[in-house]
Amino acid sequence: MNRSMQLLVTVVLLATATTVLAGDKPRARDLGIAPGVLQPGPLNAITDVSGVRVGQVTLQDGDALNTGVTVVVPAKGNLYQRKLPAAIHVANGYGKLAGSTQVQELGEIEAPIALTNTLNVAEGVAAIVEWTLAQPGNESVRSVNAVVGETNDGFLNDIRARQVTTAHVTEAIENAVQGPVAEGTVGAGTGTVAFGFKGGIGTSSRQLPDNLGGFTLGVLVQSNYGGVLTINGVQVGRALDRYFLKDQLDDATADGSIMIVVATDAPLSDRNLERLAKRAINGLARTGAAMTNGSGDYVIAFSNNEQVRRLNEAPIETRADLNNAAMSPLFQAVAEATEEAIYNSMLQAETVTGHRGTIEALPLDTLLDLLEANP
Repeated sequence: MNRSMQLLVTVVLLATATTVLAGDKPRARDLGIAPGVLQPGPLNAITDVSGVRVGQVTLQDGDALNTGVTVVVPAKGNLYQRKLPAAIHVANGYGKLAGSTQVQELGEIEAPIALTNTLNVAEGVAAIVEWTLAQPGNESVRSVNAVVGETNDGFLNDIRARQVTTAHVTEAIENAVQGPVAEGTVGAGTGTVAFGFKGGIGTSSRQLPDNLGGFTLGVLVQSNYGGVLTINGVQVGRALDRYFLKDQLDDATADGSIMIVVATDAPLSDRNLERLAKRAINGLARTGAAMTNGSGDYVIAFSNNEQVRRLNEAPIETRADLNNAAMSPLFQAVAEATEEAIYNSMLQAETVTGHRGTIEALPLDTLLDLLEANP
């Protein structure tokens, strides 16, 4: 059986499974790419964390328009009145992460998290502020900290046209659901590029066994960065002759950004969420990331455990707090889920011809041959 037929059989067999396929594109696990030792949740997505919802708006029209917005709604209920502990880790800060300083200062988030392109961060902020002010119970609110991340999709998208509107962001929030998450060339990943191939939105999760707490952790990424693509330890980018520093290529080969959103139902303080966010970079590194001077590499981590939510009207609160010694399994989980989410973002992506040229999807047949030759 040839490689194309094997791939077709794989997709057909998985048609009734709980994976999310974009057309006939497989996810990493469909190809035997399963980083780490922990098991994913039922959807293998950030929405395996109960209460987390994801909404996306994809904008594509001709060659000039390839962009969008992806929103993570972190919990049920009024987020402003019942805030969530959160933390941000910056591995390399060439980027625009709106709202980051207040999260670092107070250790909490109070609104949905939006991802979009570099020049539409302002629209993301405006939409989240307007949406939050309009929520019942927020009639007296006079300050909203909107967290909006970005990557630059200016190769495939006419980014200067700034076509993401506040209405698009609001639509993504209102349509956010807890369920399968579309990946690849969708939402904020519509125009992104990773390792010289098409990047996009990707997600994965890990479920700790009961003897380690039984907690769920999920990751969602917007991949738009470079380096030497490595999958299951195989230097795929080198084998495919497309990688950073090949023939002294322009820095743009590796420059870019990645936004990593980490959700968990483990009862974590903002201090331990920061420790967790730092470990997500372990997963990023395993994919071959160069984290160059012009790359923005950001992690936003939050817990939506009911025992750690923060009430505005309570001057003194007693909260659950997972012991430091119990954090290590979560550190393993976030590295594994981040790595797999990145692979999913690329494997689910489609070839796109855009504003300044064509970016091809990762060639699956060649990838499978490389992985088989290097078990």
